[in-house]
Amino acid sequence: MSEREPRKTEEACFEAGIKFGTLYHQFAGAPVSPDSAASLAAAIEESIENQPHCEAVRIDMDTDALASTIDEGPASYTELTGKFMDVEMDIEYDGIAVTTEMHMENGYPLMEVTGVDDQ
Repeated sequence: MSEREPRKTEEACFEAGIKFGTLYHQFAGAPVSPDSAASLAAAIEESIENQPHCEAVRIDMDTDALASTIDEGPASYTELTGKFMDVEMDIEYDGIAVTTEMHMENGYPLMEVTGVDDQ
């Protein structure tokens, strides 16, 4: 790996943060069920991939957790939260590739940079 400019790296990581902020705060609260989880995940992926510098978004919906939550509640759906999805994103900004992920940690949807590399 070559020596990268710190500012470019910071900007690339900032771009990843923008994508996570949009992903989580735009879609949290959306009605979801095990039957609609795959189509909602695809819609979220496609929506976020429209943003500049976003190369790929992968969402894994936990349909077992969705079903369990729905079984405990009064409706045939629940609201989307971080506990129902794991997310990975690939961002490319000015020659810097940033990989990120979101998963639950201690009951909180932790969003983090997992890798930074020159392309």
